[in-house]
Amino acid sequence: MLQLEVASLREGPARLERMVAPSELPPDDDYGVVAVVALRATVVREKEKVQVIGRASTRLELSCSRCVEPFVVPVDTEFDLRYLPISQAPSGEEEIEIGDEDINTAFYSDGIIDLGALLREQLNLSLPMKPLCREDCLGLCPECGANRNTTTCECRPQWVDPRLAALRALLNENPDA
Repeated sequence: MLQLEVASLREGPARLERMVAPSELPPDDDYGVVAVVALRATVVREKEKVQVIGRASTRLELSCSRCVEPFVVPVDTEFDLRYLPISQAPSGEEEIEIGDEDINTAFYSDGIIDLGALLREQLNLSLPMKPLCREDCLGLCPECGANRNTTTCECRPQWVDPRLAALRALLNENPDA
């Protein structure tokens, strides 16, 4: 199970090393995990506060933004998170100011930290904004949909500025002009 019981942790630092099979992770629509996730971390417990500092590495299958073909990318991400009990979470009723340390703060309930959620969040944060199978990917033809990396098509895409439609209509009415 991908859970960490806070009560079982001793005060002070402890090592956490897990090899997580892709099937153990919650599914995600943006990527597929195609290799075992190596999770290595130091867990520091101070009463109810738990800090998890570590790294996760694996390989993800993404879909190219231009040609929509799947490709595999290695991921190696570092994290430094602080966990507090859900009872210490702001209620949302009062206005609070968020500090820098609050960005890396998460909450656990029932004395359990969900490592699956931690890994999913870190993998999502490591995704590129625009995944490309390669830098010079040609993408899909806008006319016929052919993958221009693997085939050539005879389409000659022509973009016509719709703002000039009124002028074009005038030229079509008066071809002698």
